[in-house]
Amino acid sequence: MVAVLAGLGTAALTAAGAVLAVAALPALAWPRARRRVAPALAAGVRAVADLEVRRLSRWAGLGLHACPDTAPRALYLGVRLVVAAVTAAVLFVLGGLWALFTGGTVWEAVTGTASQVWITLPGVSLSTSTLALGASFALVTFLGLWGALAGVTALDRSLARRILGPSTEDLLTRRIDELARSRSGIVRAVDEERRRIERDLHDGVQQRVVALAMLLGRARRGDDPERAARLLGQAHEQTRVLLDELREVAWRVYPTALDTLGLESALNEIAERAPLPVTVECDLLEPLPPTAATAVYFTAREAITNAVKHARPHRVEVRVRADHTRVELSVTDDGPGGADPRGQGLTGLLRRVRALDGTLSVHSPDGGPTVVRAHVPLTDRPTAPTDTEPTCAW
Repeated sequence: MVAVLAGLGTAALTAAGAVLAVAALPALAWPRARRRVAPALAAGVRAVADLEVRRLSRWAGLGLHACPDTAPRALYLGVRLVVAAVTAAVLFVLGGLWALFTGGTVWEAVTGTASQVWITLPGVSLSTSTLALGASFALVTFLGLWGALAGVTALDRSLARRILGPSTEDLLTRRIDELARSRSGIVRAVDEERRRIERDLHDGVQQRVVALAMLLGRARRGDDPERAARLLGQAHEQTRVLLDELREVAWRVYPTALDTLGLESALNEIAERAPLPVTVECDLLEPLPPTAATAVYFTAREAITNAVKHARPHRVEVRVRADHTRVELSVTDDGPGGADPRGQGLTGLLRRVRALDGTLSVHSPDGGPTVVRAHVPLTDRPTAPTDTEPTCAW
């Protein structure tokens, strides 16, 4: 109760500040005054909104991550001013009735002036004293006053969440949901990658191994040395093709260049393998953490693959920039645009980036260009190059 009343006291101060801000609004109608009043008014709105955020945190237990923009804060103060006026009227009426009933009851109890009254209802007739009746009314108005205070507090919390910004509880709930979705997405991505590797091995490598075994068997069983030499030559060529396919499968699983040579070299390797011109620009002050480098690499590779498969552009540009807090990747193609952000390929990119608390945006207007931009936070920058072996490829 004390906390609620103290919170209302602070709310009255913020309401007074909001009244002053509203009173200054007419000055904005004159251009000359607007140049002087607008900055002061914006600063006042921010100050009063900050006071309101601290009040809600101190007395309502609501930790807010408020939006820094002035517009939502001004909107909140305007709505809050209307709510404060209605609240003041309701509390004044309920408080006055409670004081009246309580004072009258105490007066009758002290002076002994209570009298009997009859309450007649259809089919019922009751006899009671004005003392009991006054005490009952005082209790009812007190409960109504308490309910109004609780309702105002709940309304304050709801308005602040909707207009100023999400609360810590809302962010935690949202974060838990995102983690659950990203974990499920990672499991699906790993399963899909395993199936793809199995298909690559079955349809490509396994067939090469079978053909190699057949050539060696024919060479071993034959009696003609020239024919055997010819078959061994074919087997040797099959071995070279088999090694190339194994390297291709291994590269798609995880490129060794990412660990040995770094992100820029691994991206340049993608550019060399691409069927169209791909330019790579890396602006890195120091090596990225392995997790961030892996996410950036696979995101860039999948974005290039999606562009080649669906957009059919003439060229693709890959840019990587990093500071001390995050790394930014942008993949731009000069295709016709119109990419669907809900497509399977882009959804896979989003899953990969969100697994590291990153964000992904796609800008693809009709006519192009299409820009896929990812931001990955850096939480564990290495102090020296590491030789960490990949434990999972996805």
